[in-house]
Amino acid sequence: MTTKTIDNNLPSITIEGSLSNYLEQIKKFPMLSLDEEYMLARRWKNRGDLKAAQKLVTSHLRLVAKIAMGYRGYGLPVSELVSEGNIGLMKAVKKFDPKKGFRLATYAMWWIKASIQEYVLRSWSLVKMGTTTAQKKLFFNLKKIKNQLSIHETGDLTPQHVNTISKQLNVKEEEVISMNRRLHGKEKSLNAPITEDNDSSEWQDWIVDNGLDQEVKTSQKQEFNNRKKLMEDSMSILNQREKEILTARRLTDESPTLEELSKKYKISRERIRQIETKAFEKLQKAMLNAAKSNNLLPKN
Repeated sequence: MTTKTIDNNLPSITIEGSLSNYLEQIKKFPMLSLDEEYMLARRWKNRGDLKAAQKLVTSHLRLVAKIAMGYRGYGLPVSELVSEGNIGLMKAVKKFDPKKGFRLATYAMWWIKASIQEYVLRSWSLVKMGTTTAQKKLFFNLKKIKNQLSIHETGDLTPQHVNTISKQLNVKEEEVISMNRRLHGKEKSLNAPITEDNDSSEWQDWIVDNGLDQEVKTSQKQEFNNRKKLMEDSMSILNQREKEILTARRLTDESPTLEELSKKYKISRERIRQIETKAFEKLQKAMLNAAKSNNLLPKN
């Protein structure tokens, strides 16, 4: 494994040699504590410290490999999936702001998945970038849903299964049938060796749950609960009108328009927008101060 630099000299990880050797190598990089991660991220963000960025990247390579394994069924080299995921990881490190209160793993996983999915989509001619979000969702979720429904046959789906999947993913039944037929034939045996050398490692040795690992799940849940409580406590800094407008515009599934709120409060749409923006800024500042005072963020 070697390193090179890309945008802003951020270290890039490339894979050389067998995949199994690479997977063994990345296990040697230590995981970071919250304080270590925070300080490294601050050194990279404030001073462009390449060594700090290097540690942030290498400490999360196992996360990339784990996520990449979840896309191994699309007939693409896992080494390339990992490489694409590493690109997503480095984009995440480049943009990561430790002051937001999230761990890097929670933030980076979305960049990693996006990078891998874009690569898969580019590599499969059956899915063009112009397809709908629902069709892309079908592409990436069909196998998982088939497993949930205990569908192990490799042939066509039954009408009942087609109907169930169609409704669950909000796509046409003929799209489900077509996608299933196209994906079939790209499957890789779990007993197939990872490499063609004498290494006995098989794909099933690296099988991972498509969901998040327990560490990431626990981290996300804790962060969500912390931020929820911080937000609820910090809302007290807003007056009643600010609370109502901010909640309506940013904290509800179906946000009312500026015009609707303008009529309700008998003020202009621009004034509604100003109140919303000011309230959001006040809330963010209050949440950050509360996080610091409650030691939910490491101190500089």
